[in-house]
Amino acid sequence: MKIKHIILASAVLVSVSSFSQKDELKKLKKIYEKEEIKGNDLTEYKALANKVEPLATEEGDKIYSAFYKAMIPILESNAVDKTMTPQQIQMAYAKLVNAKVISDLASGLNATLDYEKKTGKKVYTDDIKETIAAFKPTFIEVAIALADAKQYKQASDVLYEIYQLDKSDQDNLFYAASYSANSEDVDKALEYYYELKRLKYTGEQIIYFAFNTTSKIEENFGDNKSLRDLSIKAGSHSKPREEKIPSKAGIVYKNIALILIQKGKVEEARVAVAEARAANPEDSGLILTEAELYLQIKDYDNYTRLVNEALQKDPTNVDLVYNLGVISTNANKLEDAEKYYRRAIELDANYFNALLNLSELLLRSDEKFVTEMNKLGTSEKDNKRYEVIKAERNKNFKSMLPFLEKAVELKSDNDAAKKTLLSVYNALEMTDKYKALKAKQ
Repeated sequence: MKIKHIILASAVLVSVSSFSQKDELKKLKKIYEKEEIKGNDLTEYKALANKVEPLATEEGDKIYSAFYKAMIPILESNAVDKTMTPQQIQMAYAKLVNAKVISDLASGLNATLDYEKKTGKKVYTDDIKETIAAFKPTFIEVAIALADAKQYKQASDVLYEIYQLDKSDQDNLFYAASYSANSEDVDKALEYYYELKRLKYTGEQIIYFAFNTTSKIEENFGDNKSLRDLSIKAGSHSKPREEKIPSKAGIVYKNIALILIQKGKVEEARVAVAEARAANPEDSGLILTEAELYLQIKDYDNYTRLVNEALQKDPTNVDLVYNLGVISTNANKLEDAEKYYRRAIELDANYFNALLNLSELLLRSDEKFVTEMNKLGTSEKDNKRYEVIKAERNKNFKSMLPFLEKAVELKSDNDAAKKTLLSVYNALEMTDKYKALKAKQ
């Protein structure tokens, strides 16, 4: 009888614990669904969430207790004092957000979405989707700040967890892979690139812009053409333009190949690129990827063959021609690079990167002029030679001037273009133009 009595008492204790847990979940739900949570409510919510999660036994209770706990950083973010400066608010967010927080959030939210889909009862599904849409930009800003501080591993971790939170946005996985490569964690980068390959990721899209007539600044509407067009129709914006983001598939396969080469797996790299080309025969970017692979292993015959193949396939594709310029520059084939950059500019006179790269290429020859001028003495013969070299140097500066001026006209906020143009103005003793541009800095 005593044994039965003990078992019964234990059962009563479990029952009481279960009721207590249910009550705490109800309290959490009540606080969570308030219009605003801060102060004592937030303190009580955090205490309850931390207490109830390890006690949950039933599937639904486990799911929702984990959900409530995962949402703590979001509620803390909502409680941040919005009267602070934008910089202070950003710093406050940064203290609350890291890869672990986003990972826990992704786990809690995704588990809740799966559970509600399975049970057919949408308790928080819509709320979760709104939360992801609202907070994803803030999380991305944190990742960008980490990357700007050269904390590439942390930036990669945060972006990967953002991808886990919203797998429809594969760009975050792409940049997570890039930052992993920057941090020299090539194994993780390779893992992410293979996942992008499996997903058949391209990242190709059209971005819409328009000029804000009030702020006098061009605004980026992302891929939202409808909103951009409505803004134009309402009169708040003008000068609409579009910018096509080319496919990044070639970059994915190229980086897979380059990492494999780095790991000494040249044959695997060739196979990876061959598979990519077989799956995407019309992707000119992949021809460039294979060309760059052959550059890495110093197979210049195959490199030349592929460059010619790329041009035959799409001779007026300005992005392709520009990329051939970049590859040729990297291979130190400077005459070819100049030819491709000039061709890109012929196809699109406003191609900023081609304008800037051609200017930089032409500027390289300045070193030989300066070196020879500095070696000359003060004899009559040397003085005559000095004047000849000076004239050649000035001719070279003048040849790049139209490209630099056009580049600065297109992007007046680009420091590299402005500094180079200032140097050329100074060398050519174009004092008035130098002062005018300097005054705009």
